[in-house]
Amino acid sequence: MKEKPSFEQAVLKIALPVTLQSLLQSSFSVIDQVMIGQLGSGSIAGIGLGGKFASLYSVVLGAVASAAGIMISQYLGRNDEKSAGRSFWSNLALSVGLAAAFLVICMVFGENIMAVYTKDEAARGLAVNYLRILAISFLPMAVSSMLTTILRCMEAAVLPLYAGIFALVCNTGLNYLLIFGKWMFPKMGVAGAALATVTAQIISCIVIFLFFLHNKKRRGMKLTVRSRETEVCCREHAGRPLDQGRRAQDGEFKWQYFKILGPLLICEFLWSLGENVYTAVYGNIGTAACAAMTMTIPVQTIVIGALSGLAQASGILIGKSLGAGAFGRAYEESKKLMKYGLAFSLMLSLILAAVSPFYVKIYHVEPEVQELTRSLLLAIAVIAPVKVLNMILGGGIIRSGGKTKYIMWIDLIGTWIFGVPLGILAAFVWKLPITPVYIILSLEECVRLGTSLVIFRKKIWMERIR
Repeated sequence: MKEKPSFEQAVLKIALPVTLQSLLQSSFSVIDQVMIGQLGSGSIAGIGLGGKFASLYSVVLGAVASAAGIMISQYLGRNDEKSAGRSFWSNLALSVGLAAAFLVICMVFGENIMAVYTKDEAARGLAVNYLRILAISFLPMAVSSMLTTILRCMEAAVLPLYAGIFALVCNTGLNYLLIFGKWMFPKMGVAGAALATVTAQIISCIVIFLFFLHNKKRRGMKLTVRSRETEVCCREHAGRPLDQGRRAQDGEFKWQYFKILGPLLICEFLWSLGENVYTAVYGNIGTAACAAMTMTIPVQTIVIGALSGLAQASGILIGKSLGAGAFGRAYEESKKLMKYGLAFSLMLSLILAAVSPFYVKIYHVEPEVQELTRSLLLAIAVIAPVKVLNMILGGGIIRSGGKTKYIMWIDLIGTWIFGVPLGILAAFVWKLPITPVYIILSLEECVRLGTSLVIFRKKIWMERIR
């Protein structure tokens, strides 16, 4: 009788701070959108298009953080702090390298990239300017992401939340000053929103780093690059010099790491690329349609962010159970988490449907754009529970066993076999309005969920990594 409360307390300890932090992070976008919304549809479209390509980096970074979370949670589940430390440093190095690569791409090829998204020259110019400034935030985002991942695995998820609150205050204040040119600051519009976000990300990174150092010292953790198990295993390679043993063990670690990370990078990158194809579809339907979809992004992010904590808690807690070899407990806990996700997502969908007429009036845009946005929000409310279950099941539970290749194939089939072809047909062949196009595209979520449930019930995802 004591197991259920302890499990639910552990879920809340991780899920609640993660959810609040996700909502705070989402509020960066909401604040940008609402304030830029006072400048008209063109500015809204510009910030939406620039932010959409930046989301490619966020998704790839999220894949690295997910791989780190899988490994660190399983290692901590069997009390192997040294191996957890090695995973942390490996993923941090990769994240920083990715940040540098995406920064160069945005600075050098920003104009070419945005030309794919829209033919509207004014919106494209705003998007390029926004993207180039926003790209500066990629490095602090990389560091913050890895620090946040390990803090959550250490069940100290509340610390990144505090950093997020502080960053939100900074972002809001700087948005007001830089977008509208208050208190002797220049009136920068879209560029001001990007600069405010960059500054807030840098501040958040510094605060999270200080929290990490404090928590690490308090727990007495030693996050070294090489684990103690590695040194012991090296000596067990009979007849081999120590350096050869180290190389053999390093090779095993790298192979296991890329078995987890490789499919995640492929599926997350190609999924995000598919999302960018969808954005290009919306953008080519028309500027009004693009602006309407952009206005829904903050709401979509909030709805999904409100339950992202359950997905994070799923990956960490189920990963720890698998790391400890408790497969039966992991399966039962997974079913509970999916039930919680379904119940809360249905409640959020009802709230979204009720507030949609009031939300669209926040923006100073044409009545046509407001009506398109309202109809899109109703469609989003219908599909949201399916998206949330996919996030918990595919993004948390199935990945926790390290067999990320299953999720890779699920996402590739959903996006590129169903979503992209259907979207192109709906928009360019059938020439449907944006709301029916969105509904047709969202059928891919149903395909994902059905496939994920089959894999979950077969239990082939449950594995204890070495």
